[in-house]
Amino acid sequence: MPRRRLRTRKAVSAAVLAVTMGALAACGGQDPAASSKQLTWYINPDGAVSEEGKANQAILAQRCSEASNGEYSIEVQTLPREATDQRQQLLRRLAAGDPGTDLMSIDPVFVAEFAEAGFLDPVPEADKAQLTEDAVNSITDPATWKGQLVGAPMWANTQVLWYRKSVAQKAGLDMSQPVTWDQVIDAAKATNTTVGVQARRYEGYSVWINALIESGGGHIVTNPGAVGADVQLGLDTEAGQNAARIIQKVAQEGVGGPALSSSNEETALEQFASPASSGFLLNWPYVWAALAERQVPFQDDIAWARYPQATQGQESRPPLGGIILGVNAASDNKAGAWSAIKCITSQENQVQYMLGTGNPAARKKVFDDPRVVQQFPMAALIRESLDAGAARPVTQYYGDISTALQRVFSPPEAVTPERTPQEATELIQNVLKGEALL
Repeated sequence: MPRRRLRTRKAVSAAVLAVTMGALAACGGQDPAASSKQLTWYINPDGAVSEEGKANQAILAQRCSEASNGEYSIEVQTLPREATDQRQQLLRRLAAGDPGTDLMSIDPVFVAEFAEAGFLDPVPEADKAQLTEDAVNSITDPATWKGQLVGAPMWANTQVLWYRKSVAQKAGLDMSQPVTWDQVIDAAKATNTTVGVQARRYEGYSVWINALIESGGGHIVTNPGAVGADVQLGLDTEAGQNAARIIQKVAQEGVGGPALSSSNEETALEQFASPASSGFLLNWPYVWAALAERQVPFQDDIAWARYPQATQGQESRPPLGGIILGVNAASDNKAGAWSAIKCITSQENQVQYMLGTGNPAARKKVFDDPRVVQQFPMAALIRESLDAGAARPVTQYYGDISTALQRVFSPPEAVTPERTPQEATELIQNVLKGEALL
């Protein structure tokens, strides 16, 4: 990119040269047809590498390129690890109208923001049925914006309650029945064990807050799609206050571990893997393979159950994550990109991806596949949790809302049901009105 200090004449000359070189290339230097078949897929780092030493999404790209019989060829570029950094990098490319960005692996919470800005190509009408067929109930919601499907579910994710059978038995907790957060906290307290959660100031904390509110029958945003100051919040409600009470109880009872305010998925996993503190853990399905890799001595003592209820007798709404595949509206080959997505999200490729990464598929039938059932004995629970899961707020302002939640609810030791939901509401409202900055 030319530096801003270059004189106008140089900038114009550069532009003319670029056009001239482009024309020459089109005439004979490069095959335009070959160029138009090239697709670039920006993938999220999923933490899994195949036997060939490649990321599993790269393996899918290679497999689908070969299966296309020359229709397209996919190369991959890896996004940063953190979801917020992924958002920033994609936004820079999309806002610049970069035609070299074709496919994108998008965290579901950012789909609305990208779609509202006009950066996503809507799913072609002819492809909608195939791309959403047999999808778990909750995953198509964040792929839809203002009634229009703007992305295709690739994989979905949810959390379950992992626990030690011996610990639950010692605490007198009947895990054959739905359990509440209060029961789990009390059981950990009584057995001097821990409840692994994610409460660091990052997106994982927003996931926990949202799941608690949704499980209590509430919503952080009660009118999705509203603009600016018209956005209505459900934080300072009975559901929001109960969510704050549960966070407060985890902190006050000391069951969140010695560093609750810095806990994320990995630290919570390590806490659960330690025989000295292992009791309960709220985390994603990758935990099963991760614990096996660590060769924990109590693997046979590990069991799983549905996400705890926030209110006794009211079904929980487990967290929802995953990846939505989107196509850049400025791509030079949108038709090829959608064709590639149909291959990437096929049932067999979702089976292979789940087996390779531990990330759950978006299609329900995958969980009946004998290969999946063998590797994931809790496959039926994962599918049930996905169907019952609750997406984080589907709003173009999610980035601001999540950042504000993390700020006000941190540290968890300072959370109170009387004050925290109200303060979070006030901050978010001020930000949306343009009266406060994050």
